[in-house]
Amino acid sequence: MRSRFLGLLGLALAVTVWLSLLVHTSAQAPLQIPPQMHTAVGRLGAVASVDARATQAGIAVLKAGGNAIDAAVATSAALGVVEPFSTGIGGGGFMVIYLKDQDRVITIDGREQAPATASVEMFNDPDSPDSPGALLPFAPNRISSGLAVGVPGTLAEWQEALNRYGTLTLAQALQPAIDLAESGFEVDATFAGQIAQNQERFAAFRSTQALYLPNDQPPAVGSRFQNPELAKTYRILAERGLNAFYRGELAEAIVQTVQNPPAVESPPFRVIQGGMTLADLDRYGVRVRPAVAAHYRGYRFYGMGLPSSGGITTGEVLKIVEGFDLGQLEPAAAWHRVIEAERLAFADRAAYLGDPEYVDVPLAGLQSDGFAQLRRAEIADRATADQAFRAAAADPLPFQNDPSPSLTASRLSAKISDHEGRSTTHLTVSDRLGNVVSYTNTIESTGGSGIVVPGYGFILNNELTDFDPVQPHPNSPEPGKRPRSSMAPTIAFAPDGTVLAFGSPGGSTIITTVIGIAVNMVDLGLPLDQAIAAPRISQRNGGTTQVDSGFEQSELGQQLSALGQILEPVPEIGAATGLIMRPDGSILAAAEPTRRGGGAALTVRP
Repeated sequence: MRSRFLGLLGLALAVTVWLSLLVHTSAQAPLQIPPQMHTAVGRLGAVASVDARATQAGIAVLKAGGNAIDAAVATSAALGVVEPFSTGIGGGGFMVIYLKDQDRVITIDGREQAPATASVEMFNDPDSPDSPGALLPFAPNRISSGLAVGVPGTLAEWQEALNRYGTLTLAQALQPAIDLAESGFEVDATFAGQIAQNQERFAAFRSTQALYLPNDQPPAVGSRFQNPELAKTYRILAERGLNAFYRGELAEAIVQTVQNPPAVESPPFRVIQGGMTLADLDRYGVRVRPAVAAHYRGYRFYGMGLPSSGGITTGEVLKIVEGFDLGQLEPAAAWHRVIEAERLAFADRAAYLGDPEYVDVPLAGLQSDGFAQLRRAEIADRATADQAFRAAAADPLPFQNDPSPSLTASRLSAKISDHEGRSTTHLTVSDRLGNVVSYTNTIESTGGSGIVVPGYGFILNNELTDFDPVQPHPNSPEPGKRPRSSMAPTIAFAPDGTVLAFGSPGGSTIITTVIGIAVNMVDLGLPLDQAIAAPRISQRNGGTTQVDSGFEQSELGQQLSALGQILEPVPEIGAATGLIMRPDGSILAAAEPTRRGGGAALTVRP
């Protein structure tokens, strides 16, 4: 006990010294960010995230002796300060952990949970009495309401990870983020642009307006932004722990905000109250779940299981395309097959996947070789060039030994609205011991619900809009249920012992982004940084296949169009990070070079 105490004391002192230097630097001049931080090569640990300041917070913890779990929590807490429109303690997430000494992969489910008042009618429009069942407009009415807020899970997830696998206390892990919130940081174009994108919603709430719209305008690029209220909140959590959030002062503030959103006197849209109570917060609990495993060309892939569809859908696509020798095909023919496999897998996702505590999901059938062979046979050499085309879900029950009679007639329409938020963030960490963390977390839409908890400086999620408000459906709203997610933090093992970890934000495009990175590396031989930077292709059972802007004009884009694919350019698909740790201990860490302003990757020792 004494040696562990002294070790923790030394770690705390080292982190404190680093923080004092950062505070001094922050007070005197903007943090100097080295150029081209999106790729780093080194040893003894790495951090990759969307923001350099958050990445540096995690690296400081690693350098002070903390492990990957400690650094992941510290990085995530810092992202809650510098990327508050994508993540924070008002949201939730999924964490995949590889413990080197046990050679074991664990997943932690910190997904938000519906309050006891949730029902399939929760998003019905009260202003449409003549149209029973008519839904509220998705934006801004549905997302910017108390109805949309699920019980947050991020803080409980941090604490669970630290308690089980970390070496730091929550207070120690929060310290870098407290410093960032207090001393402030330089506003970049992404931060200011996300506020401008949400200006009408943010202006509808007094607390959000006061924090993010000073003088009724977004802060200027290059100005200094501080969030002393969030620093105060992190201090409360450091001193009092989870009870303050789920049962105490912060719980009361969250419930008050959900039940009585702090709308301005004449908001530009109707703001509807939610029904979350203190009992809902008190009942929240994280889940430690088995990882979903998939084998692909000698690699072992591990990801999140339900209520995330990420690992399952990724695994189905890889199992389908494993029957094609993608590396020997012409690029257009190879990507055509990936696109069509995605289309089919997303049809199955829409029909069958939901919270496993509420839904009897036919996983054995969906993950079987026979089912993959059935789906593979449906892929033709050309696409059905029809913008209205949607693939139908297939029946997995014949491919498992325990068919559920309740599902035998479950051929649901695969045409489900895709409103899943594209914001979110992903971080990837490794340490000197060989542990790895792949962690995706979110507040759902960019800017979440748009509602800052008054006096506490963090935005609440709009995660309940991930439910499909129809029934019967595996993802319909129910009390205590967790909405289906697409988050797909991934850890994979190559035949030679190399460890890969990666993931991305992007709503349902997360799954296709992860698939694209895997195909680029395993089949096409691209190094991780190039696999992340490569053009994105995303088919989610729509008539059109979304691609990065400009890709449709490329040679490959034109060849795919000639195969019947209807390409739809969009501004952004994902913002990935990842790392590769080789058996000799060398590490390549990578983040986006340009998407969402570019990310930041660092190693402990270059």
